[in-house]
Amino acid sequence: MAALRRLLIALSSLAMLFLAPATSAADLIGQASIIDGDTIEIHGQRIRLFGIDAPEHDQFCEAGGNQYRCGQQASFALADQIGKQTVHCVPRDVDRYGRVVAVCSAGGEDLNAWMVRQGWALAYRHYSTAYVGDEDAAHLAGAGIWRGTFEAPWDWREAQRQGQTQTEAQTQPQTPAPAGNGTAVSLCVIKGNISSKGERIYHVPGELYYNATVIDTSKGERWFCTEAEAIAARWLKSKL
Repeated sequence: MAALRRLLIALSSLAMLFLAPATSAADLIGQASIIDGDTIEIHGQRIRLFGIDAPEHDQFCEAGGNQYRCGQQASFALADQIGKQTVHCVPRDVDRYGRVVAVCSAGGEDLNAWMVRQGWALAYRHYSTAYVGDEDAAHLAGAGIWRGTFEAPWDWREAQRQGQTQTEAQTQPQTPAPAGNGTAVSLCVIKGNISSKGERIYHVPGELYYNATVIDTSKGERWFCTEAEAIAARWLKSKL
């Protein structure tokens, strides 16, 4: 009987071993550092949250007629939600920057879904539709960036790339294109400046502060080729 009992115990232990939930060797688990609203770091490994896109750190959004750093707010929201909890990330891919793309959770909460549902990130439909329902709920509730107006993060990044290209072009010797009357016209000379209050203002040549305004694209400032382009991007014309 004793031998039989020992055999049953051994078989039971073996069964528990096979039935216990396994953790993939590729899973990343630990305390997380927040890089921005959709990127964290665990044990020195950068991790991009799968299927979502949060405002960039330097990005501004609008609410109640005021500009605010929505990218910074998204980072704060993610940091507050994680706190000191252990984060468990299940990899889905590796992006071109070498970051692991993963679904991450803390305290049993899917952080990817939580960020979208709280309105601090959008469903990144280009890569996945997994969080579209969460985005619809945030939109309906007016949560996070949905309480005002904003530029989708992917559009904001593209605008920054274009602005950088335009700034580089401004530093190169150019032959302005001739206008219909034979006079020369400049290209992309409208300055999109962010004031100390976070207001996005554009200046056209000839205005009082045009020459004194310096554009720093690293802060989200940019160049425009036409006023229509600046207005479409929701920048306001300088009053002086």
